[in-house]
Amino acid sequence: MREGSGVRWGTVEGVRSAFRDECECLGEVLRGVDEADLDRPTACRPWTVRELLAHVRTGAGRLVDMLAAPAPSHARVDAAGYYGAAKFTPPVDAARVDAGRREARELDGAALVTDFDRAWRAALDAVDAAPPGRVVRTRHGDAMALGEFLRTRVVEVGVHGLDLAAALGRRPWLTPTAAQVVADLLTDGRPVPPALGWDRLTLIRKATGRADLTDRERAAVDASGFRWLSFGG
Repeated sequence: MREGSGVRWGTVEGVRSAFRDECECLGEVLRGVDEADLDRPTACRPWTVRELLAHVRTGAGRLVDMLAAPAPSHARVDAAGYYGAAKFTPPVDAARVDAGRREARELDGAALVTDFDRAWRAALDAVDAAPPGRVVRTRHGDAMALGEFLRTRVVEVGVHGLDLAAALGRRPWLTPTAAQVVADLLTDGRPVPPALGWDRLTLIRKATGRADLTDRERAAVDASGFRWLSFGG
């Protein structure tokens, strides 16, 4: 991370609002699902909706324990750097999958939905109580500015929200504030080439592999030299 760069896209308050908006929206959707919905498969194989939700619940609440731990002296990784190849090695992927499946077995559907709401609200309370400039250490050992790590939580809830919407047969509910945060992270704030004609939702779906590039789009990307952050790349 560039020293002194702070939050590069908007303010900590703006990222906080995006996290709140996306979690509130997901919570509203979840209140309408039943046990059969929760057992549907997702594109995040081998997870079901229930297991993916358990993963999202844990990720949304992770800041509570991080902010209760001692603060590193200074940040070394930003949100883009957090998504390095080390987060997606086979052992780390296997542990992530197993954790989601194990956590999904701990609660029935209604309790899991309720606990998602509890987790993200507790995380925001912890964020609000943190001093300015707070640095946290991730479970992977990265020292990050609080705002930068919170940006990764918007990615987790927002992008996996697309996976949940697809599995439930719903239209994507990605909120405008979350879409802004995720799109700016993916592109490092650069504009999408006009030839692509993508809105933020399309950019996020294409850049994260939730939708395939057409031949025309691939040609436009190559011609413009447009590149985006690759999770695990």
